[in-house]
Amino acid sequence: MSIPPPLRVAVIGYGMAGSVFHAPLVASTEGLVLVTVVTGNPERQARARAEFPGIRITSSPEELFTRSSAADLDLVVVASPNKTHVPLATAALDAGLPVVVDKPVAGTAAETRALAARAEERGLLLSVFQNRRWDNDFLTLRALLATGDLGEVRRFESRFEWWRPQLEGGWRESGAPEEIGGLLYDLGSHVVDQALVLFGPAVRVYAETDVRRPGAQTDDDTFIALTHASGVRSHLYVSATAAQLGPRFRVLGSETGYVKYGLDPQEMALREGRRPRQDAPWGAEPEASWGRIGSGESPLTGGGIPVPTAPGDYPAYYSAVAAALREGTPPPVTAYEAADTLDVLEAARRSTHGGVMIQLPSRGSWRATA
Repeated sequence: MSIPPPLRVAVIGYGMAGSVFHAPLVASTEGLVLVTVVTGNPERQARARAEFPGIRITSSPEELFTRSSAADLDLVVVASPNKTHVPLATAALDAGLPVVVDKPVAGTAAETRALAARAEERGLLLSVFQNRRWDNDFLTLRALLATGDLGEVRRFESRFEWWRPQLEGGWRESGAPEEIGGLLYDLGSHVVDQALVLFGPAVRVYAETDVRRPGAQTDDDTFIALTHASGVRSHLYVSATAAQLGPRFRVLGSETGYVKYGLDPQEMALREGRRPRQDAPWGAEPEASWGRIGSGESPLTGGGIPVPTAPGDYPAYYSAVAAALREGTPPPVTAYEAADTLDVLEAARRSTHGGVMIQLPSRGSWRATA
């Protein structure tokens, strides 16, 4: 039985998303080969050539789509600034190419559903990069929920916090609406997606967004409260101004609770130049970082029972993309799921502007895992 040639991938954008996440993960995935990086920045072009010798560098998306087609490429990854996601994904689909888009896909759920419909009409894969579904703590929590050890989950607390008192600049911190910047759409895309995967669709949303740092133009300290149709309440925090970091997860059930501190190590490993197929064990963390399960005691004083943290597995995302392209299996994250997350983010924005709870329509894209 002959082994099929690897699927050829182009990554558009070589900023943080493209250089830290997408290009290394694509290059580390069996069955995929990174053949093109699209960036007009000379410094980034040099970095891409140094990281991936022999790769083709294209200066603009227009040049990519002029020179390439479904005969030359098998997948396009859109890892460029948020405001370009929809037009570039549309151009790729119109060229007959399957697409992975970094989150958030768009500024609105309506744009995302329209893009999903376009992909369906053309019979092409469209998937959204939600790597935090493969964080070590998230995988561990899913396993705990599957066993029922927590009992009936009543509250889910999730924090993605940084201490970055100084502005870093760039489009992510721009207040221009077309840039789709701010933490609500950046880190909020992660924590909301995780909550919906774990506990099913949200029916009510309340949010508080603040601009804390001097000179900041968009939200840098945000709280989102969800009421799920399942009855679970999720309290989600994203912040660049947290001088003391809270637990990454605190999950309170009728029988016991689970508390986990610290971020998954995969992003830092990728930033440091480590790679999944070269550096083992990938995604593992030391026992000192494990979460704890118990009741009536603080994990900070040694209370509860340590729960071994499952290894994080970002490579699983692109492995699933490769399987979807070759075998027709479902994509690891659908655009319709991403649209449901954007429903929540849009509701959160309306909530904070009006100081009210927002009721969401019932949608069927999500299923709770426990």
